[in-house]
Amino acid sequence: MEEQRLNGSGVMAEIAPPVHLDQRARMLVLGAVMTGLFLASLDQTVVGTALPRIVTDLNGNSLYTWVVTAYLLSSTITVPIYGKFSDVFGRKMMLLIGISLFLVGSALSGLSQNMTELILFRGLQGLGAGALFPISLAIIGDLFSPRERGKYQGMFTGVFGVSFLIGPFIGGWITDNISWHWVFYVNIPVGLFSLAVIAFILPNFHPPIRASWRDLDYLGIAVFTGGIVPLLLGLTNKVSSSGSVLPWTSFSVGGLMLIGAILIIAFLFVEARAKQPIIPLNLFRDRTFSATNIAVFLLMFGMFASIIFLPRFYQAVRGYSATDSGYTIWPLLVGLIGSSIVSGIVISKIDLWFWMFLMGLGIGPAMSGFTIVVQNIVERKDLGVATSTLTFLRQIGGSVGLAVSGTLFSQTFAGDAARVSAAHPAVARALRSHAQSALTGVGLKTTLHHLLPSSLWPSIPSFVLGIDHAFSSGIADVFWLTFFSAIAALAATFFIREVPLRGSVTVMEEFSTAIPHAENDPVLQQVAAAR
Repeated sequence: MEEQRLNGSGVMAEIAPPVHLDQRARMLVLGAVMTGLFLASLDQTVVGTALPRIVTDLNGNSLYTWVVTAYLLSSTITVPIYGKFSDVFGRKMMLLIGISLFLVGSALSGLSQNMTELILFRGLQGLGAGALFPISLAIIGDLFSPRERGKYQGMFTGVFGVSFLIGPFIGGWITDNISWHWVFYVNIPVGLFSLAVIAFILPNFHPPIRASWRDLDYLGIAVFTGGIVPLLLGLTNKVSSSGSVLPWTSFSVGGLMLIGAILIIAFLFVEARAKQPIIPLNLFRDRTFSATNIAVFLLMFGMFASIIFLPRFYQAVRGYSATDSGYTIWPLLVGLIGSSIVSGIVISKIDLWFWMFLMGLGIGPAMSGFTIVVQNIVERKDLGVATSTLTFLRQIGGSVGLAVSGTLFSQTFAGDAARVSAAHPAVARALRSHAQSALTGVGLKTTLHHLLPSSLWPSIPSFVLGIDHAFSSGIADVFWLTFFSAIAALAATFFIREVPLRGSVTVMEEFSTAIPHAENDPVLQQVAAAR
């Protein structure tokens, strides 16, 4: 039931959202925030397309993966920290800091003269990017009531889908026609627009939590960082860019992950005693909050595997180029964009439970819908940290999904490819003597024609067919994995309880916006209860 209050004449009136702006200003802020978010998401696909040229120019093939890893580490680690800081010091300041760091990192990345500089500056970019997604979603929670949010949060998922669609084209075109340096420079003018709108239009409203710098959870930040870094490094090291797989028992994989797990457990003990924890553990006592975060983790587990492995299938089996293979997944991304936007609009008009069920069947609705669920059940003082926790688990779910699916694919492919090679030993020996890489790739048949004498040419089609089948079997196993992760996510949604969408903030939340420590004032508590 929507919450209301008495106006001056004694008539019930709806409470306004925490931050009051006219509709034009709200739309400008929304556009600026989405622009910043678009830059951060576009950066991944654009840079990925340009990386081969970059590592060639900077002579850094051995450090190839660190250009991505540095960004991933810094952007993931900072998500919960920014979320908590935005609750304490305000969204505006944290978002301005995040966008500024992202733009400085972009400029310096474009100026890089060697791989070491590029890796460092990509890490700086990530430090800024970590603020964009959680604080952007929290700002939507500030500017709009829960019933309004669905219409706008679905657009945020659409931003990611569009970036995946146009990123490879933009990155390839800039690299081929201008310079890879401009892959980074192009962020600057657009980012400055976003920075200006937020600086001049978004008001400096009172943050929902009153605390000083002395109250911050510095020990928690340190232990959290110490745990997440080795955990992500271990997951990243599991499958190399060349496709080779390290065993879980190796120190660079399992050893680092074990260290990370131990520190994460220590982090939980620290958070239980912290005055202002960066991830308040009491939020997880709510069944809906816990179930929503589990469901998001499982859905991202499957989504990332799908987006990564489908282009690999088209490259290895169908012979597509890298750019063309990226565009073959457009039906998936168009469905993601459309379902996310439509579901956000529908959720804002009806209640949640039925759509929570459908969210287990589609990534798009879940991307926007689960954010609405989390923001609807937490108090405003926890809006930033609750949104950032959900964002953090999204990213961790994707990382874990890539590691597990990469291992499963490689094991299936290696077993089937070994049987094919046993049936065609001469062909397999010729290929292995030419390159120590995997047996797949564009032009496999042409390569074998060059390597083998004409007497062995009749064996080539059956060998290539067998290798393609092995690759397809590996991909099939990955999609069975994503199917079961989606089923598990669907099961988690059944633990989400029905909570009607509020048409406004609560009376106590309104008081807390203007009056420090209102939640502790017995007089205000009585007034709120009376209303």
